[in-house]
Amino acid sequence: MENKFVSVVLYLHDHEKYIENFLDNSIKTIRENFEHYELICVDDNCTDKTISVVKDYFCSKYPNDNISVLKMGSYQGLESSMNAGRDFSIGDFVFEFDTPQIDYESEYIMKAFESVTKGFDIAIVAPKGRTRLTSALFYGIFNLFSRNNNAICSDSFRLISRRAINRIKSISDFVPYRKALYANCGLKCETIKYTPTQKIKKEKEANERLDLAFDSFVYFTNFLERLSTGISAFFLLFSVGSAAYAIWDHFTNGSIMEGWSSTICFMSFGFFGVFVLLTIILKYLSVIVNLIFRRQKYIVESVEKIGGNV
Repeated sequence: MENKFVSVVLYLHDHEKYIENFLDNSIKTIRENFEHYELICVDDNCTDKTISVVKDYFCSKYPNDNISVLKMGSYQGLESSMNAGRDFSIGDFVFEFDTPQIDYESEYIMKAFESVTKGFDIAIVAPKGRTRLTSALFYGIFNLFSRNNNAICSDSFRLISRRAINRIKSISDFVPYRKALYANCGLKCETIKYTPTQKIKKEKEANERLDLAFDSFVYFTNFLERLSTGISAFFLLFSVGSAAYAIWDHFTNGSIMEGWSSTICFMSFGFFGVFVLLTIILKYLSVIVNLIFRRQKYIVESVEKIGGNV
C-alpha cells in the first residue's frame, strides 16, 4: 500500500441514487491502496438523503475512517463548493470528484496516482469520444485563445499535488474555474483518457455554466480582447464604407437625402457596437472588483466529523 496521505474531495448535491455506488467502487479502491486517506464530502445544500447514506455507510462498515462532511451555508455551486473542500483538505495529494456518478473503471484512480509519482503535478482523467456540442464549442474557443499550452477538456476527476495547490493559492485566493487555473499554473499536467463504461448526464445549472464560461474567457484567454478588436474594426470599415457611399451618391445623382433608411441602419449598428463594447468593459471591471475584494467566495456553515482514525 502507498504510504502517501491522500485527500478525496467529493461534491454532493442531491446525489442519493449515485453515492453508494461511488463509495463501493472509488472509495474502496482508495482504501485498498493507501494507508492513510480522508474523505471530504462537500454538502452543497442537499435536500435528499445523500448525507444520511454517507453517514450510515461509514458508521456501519468503516467507523474508524477519517470522514468529514463540509456543509455549505447555502447553495454555492460546484466551483465554490469544491474550492472550500480543497482548502479544507490536508493530504499530500488531493483527488477532486465533481460528481459521484461513475463511468470509468476504478483502476484509473491508481493510474492518476502513478502519473503524479512520475513527475506530473496534475493528473486529469477524461473520457474518450464526443462531448456535448456546447461543451466542445467552449473548450475549442478556450484552448484556441488560451494563454497557456495546456489544453482543457471535459473530465471525470483529477488528482492534484500539494505543490500545485500551493501554486494556485499563490496566484489568487479567488479561483473562479479550477480546471482552467490548473492548466495555467505552469506545472506539468497529464491527461489520461479512458473509454466510458456508460453514458452519464452531468448535472449543472445552465446559468452557472454560462457565467463560468464567460468568466473563464475573461480570466484565462484573450478571446474577448480579440472580439472587441474585431467589432471595432468592423464598425470602422462600416463607417468608411458609408462615407464612401455618401460621397459617391453626392457626385452622381445627389439623392443622399432620400437615404434615411441607410442612415438609420448605420446609426443603429453603431449604437449596438458601442453597447457591446461597454458590456465587455463592464464585465472586465466586475472581474477586477472580484479579484480585489472577494477573497472568500464560499460560506461554510459547519464541519461534521464522522470518523477520526487517520
